[in-house]
Amino acid sequence: MIVYLIKRLLSVAVTFFIVSLVIFLMMHAVPGGPFTEKDMPLSEAVKAALNARLGLDKPLWVQYTNYMAGVLQGNWGVPYQAPGETVISLLSQAWVPSLILGGSGVIIGAALGILIGMAAALKRNSWIDYLASTLSVLGLTIPVFVISMLLILIFAVWLNWLPASGWGKPERWILPIAAYAAIPLATYARYTRSAMLDTLNRPFVTALRAKGLSERRIIFQHVLRNSAIPMVTVFLPMFMGTATGSIFVEAMFRIPGLGSYFVSSIENRDYPLEMALVLMFTIGICFAYLISDIAYAWLNPRIRLGDDAK
Repeated sequence: MIVYLIKRLLSVAVTFFIVSLVIFLMMHAVPGGPFTEKDMPLSEAVKAALNARLGLDKPLWVQYTNYMAGVLQGNWGVPYQAPGETVISLLSQAWVPSLILGGSGVIIGAALGILIGMAAALKRNSWIDYLASTLSVLGLTIPVFVISMLLILIFAVWLNWLPASGWGKPERWILPIAAYAAIPLATYARYTRSAMLDTLNRPFVTALRAKGLSERRIIFQHVLRNSAIPMVTVFLPMFMGTATGSIFVEAMFRIPGLGSYFVSSIENRDYPLEMALVLMFTIGICFAYLISDIAYAWLNPRIRLGDDAK
């Protein structure tokens, strides 16, 4: 296990630096800069002074080295769109809406998806199974911004039950959470159905039934636990990907979360903010997969991590 963790941490470090280099080069390859927009008519002297102050007049390799040196020391820079704050302080205010709405959407969607997948597996080839399969296909194929528009159109415009956008009051959370929950629900319904059908066809289930165990005990104590292994692998990466803020959901519902800063950092060529968002997301995804692999091995003792476990 220790050898495995060391290898994975080294791979996280390598991934971190590769992603940072690629994103840095891509940002600077885009024409223009933070002070060349049409809505900021600055003189050339002022632009030169600002570029010199922020170090943007230096060669790219110097800019990259200076930035990464600051990151390794915990200094993620100052956002150009809010020079009175640091990147960390700015994002610390934005992650709360993304985490609450995105996290709630993933948890609710996963729970409902598991229930629907279980029902579909236990009632195979019934109308419940066909309905669950249809919901899974629709949830995975319809873009989330289309789902968001449909939710706003039905519940905010036609029925006038809920507000269409905003952040603050709990009733404003319902539609965004429903939009966030669509993909986890569809994914978990599909995974649960497939995993349970595979487990139900294994010989040990037949042996348990032959011993006289109740169907309820077989399903919840044995089948569901063995079927949970692939579902655990998906949960944390999906949670990280959704909880960090969907650009489309937050844009549609006007939520002041991390997704809105993804858009504004690109529009404003806010290099420090954009780099911080991508790198933090990269770290989160890497550690989510690491924790998922460890949980996978814990649920299935036959899995061995690292050469020292042989």
